[in-house]
Amino acid sequence: MIDVLVAGGGPAGLAAAIHAALAGLEAVVVEPRTAPVDKACGEGLMPSGVTALRALGIEADGRELRGIRYVAGATRAEASFRDHSGLGIRRTTLHSALHQRALGLGVRILPGKVGEVRQNADTVTAAGTTARWLIAADGLHSPVRRSLGLELPGRPHGRYGLRRHYHVEPWTDFVEVHWSRHGEAYVTPVGDDLVGVAILTRSRRGYDEHLADFPTLTPSLRGPAATEVRGAGPLLQRVRRRTAGRVLLVGDAAGYLDALTGEGIALALATAGAAVRCLAAGRPDTYERAWARLTRRHRLLTGALLAVGRRPGTARLIVPAASRMPPVFSATVHALQ
Repeated sequence: MIDVLVAGGGPAGLAAAIHAALAGLEAVVVEPRTAPVDKACGEGLMPSGVTALRALGIEADGRELRGIRYVAGATRAEASFRDHSGLGIRRTTLHSALHQRALGLGVRILPGKVGEVRQNADTVTAAGTTARWLIAADGLHSPVRRSLGLELPGRPHGRYGLRRHYHVEPWTDFVEVHWSRHGEAYVTPVGDDLVGVAILTRSRRGYDEHLADFPTLTPSLRGPAATEVRGAGPLLQRVRRRTAGRVLLVGDAAGYLDALTGEGIALALATAGAAVRCLAAGRPDTYERAWARLTRRHRLLTGALLAVGRRPGTARLIVPAASRMPPVFSATVHALQ
């Protein structure tokens, strides 16, 4: 019998498996997709995420990010990261680095889906494998979470994400967040001649229609599109709790508020590490509290920005307010990193 079975081989699942292997636990990952896996993602890693990768023994290639800049027309507000840089990195590059590190540590990766989860007081069995624990890292719409009755009903008018890349030389070493009355466009340099643009919105329209809402951005995207549009959503995923018997939820599967503050991957890595530490210490009951502590700042700041941005009349005030109060904006960026 193995120690940890991981449902899902994305960043959260692979990070959990790597943490387990480093802790001397035997881990097996079940994942139906072939590596490297791509998905709609802002592809900006906050400084805490870069630190978390290094703790896993990974130095990934990408573009150094100096901070965050908000843009609305001619109005701008920017703040640099305080102590360390962030990283703009293609999702496929990140996945490859995690995948190779896991394999190098002896983690087995099995093709397939987890399917039914059966557990008793001492073991959990899924995908034909029996383990002491199951870590569910199977994404935003986690089948494991749903099968265990851990998710709460969604809310109407949820937000969605769309992403495409462009073959252009990056014009900034900041993550730029362009604001419109319909949503935000996140510009992330991810290569010497590659820029990713992710759009977050409640409006169900095509990518190009959304892009037209950002006239100060579109002139910079004159290079050809490098990738097809990928989408994800609805982003809000409400969860009753993050544990059920011998199953722990990590990453997006543990619940998701929004991608507005760009912390998704950093939080995935952090919650994966927390779950494994709780298991290694023989204290799985402490994971819920650990998850709440790790995500509290993100939930408070993201929730506040979403509340303000929900109304067009107040959303248009966000960037001017940030521009007029640089210390407040800097403090917010520092809190996120």
